[in-house]
Amino acid sequence: MKSHIFRSIQIFTLLILVVSSHHLAQKANAQTGAAAVVFLMIEPDSRAAGMGNAGVAVADNANALFWNPAGLADQVGTEVALTHSNWLPELTSDLSFEYLVAKHHIKNWGTVGAHVTFLNLGEHEHRDEINTALGTFRSYDLSVGVSYGFKLTKNLSLGTGVRWIRSNLASVSVGAQETRPGVSVGVDIAALYKFREFYLGTIAGQYNLGFNLANMGPKIQYSDSEQADPIPTLIRFGQALTLEFDAYNKITLATDASKMLVRQRVSEECIDENDSETCTPTFSSDPFYRAIFSAWTPIEILTSAVNSEEREYQNLSVFDQLLWSLGFEYWYNNLFAARGGYFYENPYNGNREFMTFGAGIRYNIVGVDFSYVYALKENHPLSNTMRFSLLLNFAR
Repeated sequence: MKSHIFRSIQIFTLLILVVSSHHLAQKANAQTGAAAVVFLMIEPDSRAAGMGNAGVAVADNANALFWNPAGLADQVGTEVALTHSNWLPELTSDLSFEYLVAKHHIKNWGTVGAHVTFLNLGEHEHRDEINTALGTFRSYDLSVGVSYGFKLTKNLSLGTGVRWIRSNLASVSVGAQETRPGVSVGVDIAALYKFREFYLGTIAGQYNLGFNLANMGPKIQYSDSEQADPIPTLIRFGQALTLEFDAYNKITLATDASKMLVRQRVSEECIDENDSETCTPTFSSDPFYRAIFSAWTPIEILTSAVNSEEREYQNLSVFDQLLWSLGFEYWYNNLFAARGGYFYENPYNGNREFMTFGAGIRYNIVGVDFSYVYALKENHPLSNTMRFSLLLNFAR
């Protein structure tokens, strides 16, 4: 029993590092804490990160693999991009996020792409149930995937992707319990609709609508199937308006709304049905093909508890469960970009609220992007998070 408890605490401690990177809650984390491998939801590129994490209706470079694979359809040539970030710098110095992506256009077929995502969770001590040091181990999350986008009509593009996921949190033995890397697979389906170009006087305009349903796949487990957790299926809707004032100046305004499609259910197991003190909560979650539908319901979350009888709950509507991203991007002569954005999440559903800033430079085939997070909550672990991206576009 002690070994089981220690293993659970050990894995939970490591998981919370990942969960906090995307869903740090002030009092309760609703459905957000029900998913594992939430590194799949970390926005990988500095460009969209500088725009408040809005990108599903923009998706016009290799990073469309993450934001909207359908955005690959209109792209030509070959592009490679690399992003690096020291992750959660306010908490620790040994976490890092790396993302490598490439895309290539195939004439008359569409555009294909591939990516590698790696989250280094650092080195940890291994101790047994009596706190004896047993050495150290390293933890990481890894994803490798491919995507494809093609044009269905002149205005409508479709896309899909598949990724292999490996999560190595604590591959150690604790008593009779043995943990192992978790493995799963996630699938994306996406669409992008580009309306006809329009004019406001001499200003040329382009309006896009985007959709991406990402990370549909089986649960991931680190020991036995009874403790399997869902991967973070995410649905994202977005719009983007680009206004080109002249040959030198243009601006894009983008808005995304997203929601995690995870449905956790809580029940109680009681030794004595007439004595609430003998009851303990048990948790289960719907498989992804059910959660896609069942997650669209209000939820009740526990915000505080003095004992089993004195508990406070908060109701979250479907609207309260949405994540909001707003961003803008200004380009001068397609050489220099300035970006800004705002991200909001309900305090009881993750409690992230921050502003973002970014900049970009394009010269010949080389592009460099930078983004910075300014958290609006004191001592937030995402504060001062910076990303740097390098792009090589061989279509130029």
